[in-house]
Amino acid sequence: MKIIIEPANPSWPDDFQRLKPQLLALSPPGAYAHHIGSTAVPGLAAKDIIDIQITVDDLTQVDPAGFLATGHRQSEHTSDHCPPGMDLAPHDLAKLLFVATTPRRAHIHIRQRGAFNQQFPLLMRDYLRAHPVTTGAYELIKQRLAGFFPEDQDAYYDIKDPVFDIIHDGAREWAERTNWKEPQPD
Repeated sequence: MKIIIEPANPSWPDDFQRLKPQLLALSPPGAYAHHIGSTAVPGLAAKDIIDIQITVDDLTQVDPAGFLATGHRQSEHTSDHCPPGMDLAPHDLAKLLFVATTPRRAHIHIRQRGAFNQQFPLLMRDYLRAHPVTTGAYELIKQRLAGFFPEDQDAYYDIKDPVFDIIHDGAREWAERTNWKEPQPD
């Protein structure tokens, strides 16, 4: 699939809100949703794919059958990227990932409450929202990577992930300084 970074679209938050009710209905009791990823950062160019995080108490509570029956495809990716120098337990990176192509392209990341990978995208989203210079530089990197590697997702992410790890260092310091906490569900 070709990597295309599109200008920010003000409809992305509304797209998330339209998808959220069905996804929560397929999720275990107590699950909640956040709009994550670049489409959740106002003004940030992104791939036109809505990233949604569903937080659950335990991944074993999730029944993939409901997602599959409603046209979602389950991805083989069951673990997130671990930033270099971090020694994380497997449960801190574990996830379920479902891909939706209709009615709208979306990636549904299901993660366990309190795990590193559940907090990471929320912190990064909030940090980018609060730091427009960092957001602009990150956007430029994504656009250039998509230009250099339009057909090579592995190369795109092999460079993008470490860049995001560098941004994460600043985000962690910002979180400590501002006493950042997980935001309420979107």
